[in-house]
Amino acid sequence: MKAIGFRKSLPIAEKDSFIEFETAKPSPSGFDLLVKVGAVSMNPVDFKVRQSAAKDIILDEPKIIGYDAVGTVVSVGEKVGLFKEGDEVYYAGDLTRSGSNAAFQLIDERIVGTKPKSLRRQEAAAIPLTGLTAWEAIFDRMKVDPNKAKGKSILILAGAGGVGSIAIQIAKQVAGLTVIATASRDETQDWCKSMGADFVVNHHDLQSEMKRIGHKEVDYILDCVDINGYWEALNDIIKPQGHIVTITGSNAPLNLMLLKNKSVSFSWEFMFTRSMYTTEDIIRQHEILNEIADLVDKGILKSTLKTELKGFSVENFKKAHEMQESGKSIGKTVIMF
Repeated sequence: MKAIGFRKSLPIAEKDSFIEFETAKPSPSGFDLLVKVGAVSMNPVDFKVRQSAAKDIILDEPKIIGYDAVGTVVSVGEKVGLFKEGDEVYYAGDLTRSGSNAAFQLIDERIVGTKPKSLRRQEAAAIPLTGLTAWEAIFDRMKVDPNKAKGKSILILAGAGGVGSIAIQIAKQVAGLTVIATASRDETQDWCKSMGADFVVNHHDLQSEMKRIGHKEVDYILDCVDINGYWEALNDIIKPQGHIVTITGSNAPLNLMLLKNKSVSFSWEFMFTRSMYTTEDIIRQHEILNEIADLVDKGILKSTLKTELKGFSVENFKKAHEMQESGKSIGKTVIMF
């Protein structure tokens, strides 16, 4: 089968940052589905893995990355009970296995959902990783109860990014929260509003901006950009007994003592935890993806697709990674095979 990968971690502009090659088509066993991939979308994890996985070595076999994907099940393992051949599926992948930047991919059925019927493949490919991340952050980490959310608010940092775009929708339409998103450019502010944000504020002067809109404090904060750069400001903005969740990590230690007097909770959200450790509740990702698909088909949530590239080629993967690395991409970028 055809695949696109790399043997060495190189700057994306270099000739061999991605290479096209032929490799054996895998066969499913156990809980695995063999999926014929039809579209993939880009996330920060794509370029981060590309930049770090083969930094000081040259791999004997090219590494295939890629996480978000939409495709058709062509065969199944002996333990599979959720899907059958011919099913249209979507999923966010598994960091520990070969990725979706290939004609075919093996994927555990327990982290796979049925593709939203109302969406084209490219629209559906934009959803899984960011949708799971936002859903887990809001409901698994923050434990927001939609029945008790009236009057409560959430601040989403980097609202126009991939996770921010779908988190705005889930927080507003599913959780019932008042949503405040950060964005600094006209186009990103407009995008956040189109996703359903009640307020959009400029992150360059966060505390003043929050006062301007009459929300000096919020109940929840979801960080999708760089928590270390905003840590002290966030501790000022979060309400007593509030909850802060970050998906980004930090390049320096965080002073959790700042949270003590307000009894604020702090959590990490890493969407790959369930698949990486085969947790007892791994099937929850299958369930979440199906819940999201149902909400999409009912018109409650919508795809965050912004840019579509047609063709399974090295050139398109390079372009998509360049856009993601710029830090200025809006919504999701999808490559159609």
